[in-house]
Formats: sequence, C-alpha cells, structure tokens
Amino acid sequence: MKTGNNASPSDSETKKLCDLLGIMEDLRNPETGCTWDISQTFQTIAPHTIEEAYEVADAIERSDMADLEEELGDLLLQVVYHSRIAEEGGFFNFDDVVHNISEKMIRRHPRVFGDGVRGIESTDESSWDNIKASERRTKKGMRANLPSVLDNIPTALPSMIRAEKLQKRAASVGFDWLELDGVIHKVSEEVEELRRELSRSENSNRIEDELGDVLFSVVNLARKTKVDPGAALGRSNRKFETRFRKIENWLAEIGTNPQNTTLDELERLWQRAKQT
Repeated sequence: MKTGNNASPSDSETKKLCDLLGIMEDLRNPETGCTWDISQTFQTIAPHTIEEAYEVADAIERSDMADLEEELGDLLLQVVYHSRIAEEGGFFNFDDVVHNISEKMIRRHPRVFGDGVRGIESTDESSWDNIKASERRTKKGMRANLPSVLDNIPTALPSMIRAEKLQKRAASVGFDWLELDGVIHKVSEEVEELRRELSRSENSNRIEDELGDVLFSVVNLARKTKVDPGAALGRSNRKFETRFRKIENWLAEIGTNPQNTTLDELERLWQRAKQT
C-alpha cells in the first residue's frame, strides 16, 4: 500500500492544520469565542458550504490560481466548521472525517491499494460504481427501509446535479434509452406538454410540474451526449452576458439605454452582437 512516508504530511503541514482546528475551537468556545460563530449550527452553515464549493468551481473556470488557493482554504474551513460542531455534539470529529475518507479512497481503488495490478487504475467507471453500490447496500442493510439504487443521493444537491445523478443510477440497472433519438423525442414531447398546459391553464403548480419535466429531459439529453449540463448552461450564460453588454455599450454610445429602446431595435442589436 502506497501510504508510507512519501504520502505523509510534513511537520509544518501538520502544525498548520492543527492551528486551523485550534482556531475553530477558540471561535466556538462558549465563554471566550465569537458570538456569531458560537451561534452557528449545521443548518446555518450549510448554505455557506455550498457557496464556497461554487466559488472553488468558479476560480477553476477562470483559471485563477491565486483565487483558487484562497477559495480552497475557505472550503476547508467549512469542513473544519462542521467537524467541530459534530464533535461538540458527540457525533464525530475531524480525525474521523479524515479517517473515513482515507479508508473510502483505499477501498475504492483496489488496483492501487489492494491485490490488483499495481499502478494501473481502470478508466472504466464500472468497478468504481460496483464498489459504491456495495457500500450503499451495506449502509442500507443497517436501516429498515427497502434498498433502492437511488439511495444516498443527497436531496440538498443543486437540482440539475441531482437530476443527472438520479438518471445515472437508474441507467446503471438498465433503465435508459437505447438510442439518442429516443431522448431527443422525449425532450420534444415534454416541451409540447408544457405548451399545452400553458395554453389551457393558469395553475402555477401544473406549469411548474411540466417545466420541471422539460428540464429533467434536457439534463438527460446532456448525460447521453456526455455533456456537463452545468458547464453547457454556464457557457450560454457567459455568451448571453457578453452579447447583452455589447448592446448596452452600443446604446450608451448614442446616449440611450435598453429601457428606452424598442424591442425591435433590441432584437436587431442582438443579431448584430451574435455576428461579432
């Protein structure tokens, strides 16, 4: 197992991590700590954790390594924060978190750390997925509910990410379109159902339901074409922003703005922006 001295942190790295754990302990000290930090719970910190993860992804997208360094620190702080709250509640501590993820990574890479071919890690996801499925079955065996292939997909995930994970899990047991045309047809079918609902109803719940089906089917199309739906939407966001800013700049040059411009003129400028 390649977890010897070469993988061990330096004394300096260990001290810095201990310092961070100590800082959090001081912040949460009921008598001398920070009032705001003391008042926080898992629930109040969770939104910050999600936000920090997105900021890490944003720094990566912008290839801003200085920002990435800072954002990774902010994300690490979230792990330390939750671990400290858990330790105070008698649930687990930071050492448990590190131990569990270390054991999981070793367990999920048998070719590197087990009896498989050393130094060769399969690029096929099937082995990884099989191990994860076994872990899910083990966890579920400790509970009363009937096991499901959809177990342990966090409900707090962003809806687009969770949709993709649900679809992947279902596909892993054969519930999937065999041909891409079927997925494309399903997208068209869901759009048509939304159109019909919009034309005959003002029930916001029914419209939301049909719109959700459209989005779910589009995520499935992205999965089948091996496109990250979040990345695709992010690219469209940036494209829209670039084009709309051009329109604002052009209008500013003639002393006006979008609010004082007709829709026909805005559309003309939009088409111009698409060509530049």
